[in-house]
Amino acid sequence: MSEIRKKTIEGLKVGDTFNISRTFDEQDVREFSNMTNNYNPVYFDENFIKAKNLKGKVCPGLLVGSLVTEIGGQIGWLASKLDLRFIRPVYIGDTVACSLTISCMAGKGLTEAKAVCRNQEGKIVLEAFLKGYIPVGPEIPILDNLVA
Repeated sequence: MSEIRKKTIEGLKVGDTFNISRTFDEQDVREFSNMTNNYNPVYFDENFIKAKNLKGKVCPGLLVGSLVTEIGGQIGWLASKLDLRFIRPVYIGDTVACSLTISCMAGKGLTEAKAVCRNQEGKIVLEAFLKGYIPVGPEIPILDNLVA
């Protein structure tokens, strides 16, 4: 069971922070592009990349943003809002660490959080604001059974 799911079952609170990281490779970009039909030349074409003055092949922003949704999925978060701010490119081979912190909790599981993603140099590449519903009440024992 993931530590994120375990903490969700135990009970979430404001200030809880979850961390994951991932190194993006060419296969990730190919699979994401095939799934989304997003074949931006900044992902694949060296001439286009040079014309854009980029230092290499770029990972799709939403692929990088999927780190935020990976944490949300482990929580069982039902998103109602997700604002992503792309700060700088993520290149193939970069390792990105995502840290998501719960910032506000209201009734019936309505929750807000902020996520920050940094590359291996510690530079922020993405910031995100999330709003939605975390598991509460009868949903918690169901999550517990899923991991049992």
